[in-house]
Amino acid sequence: MPGSVPPSALVAALFLPPLGLFLTEGVTRNFWISFGLTCFGFVPGIAFSLYVLLNRRASGTA
Repeated sequence: MPGSVPPSALVAALFLPPLGLFLTEGVTRNFWISFGLTCFGFVPGIAFSLYVLLNRRASGTA
């Protein structure tokens, strides 16, 4: 199904935010932004990763 995000990526984004993006996109700009935000503060990393994953799911982009 186009635009769907695996549930495992959403769970990974809650516990280790860059991993959730890595599982869906690989090493991209969003991965590094999430990595940096997670290093500075865990909650901003989670928020950014979930935003990217859920926004991707809603817009239907692959």
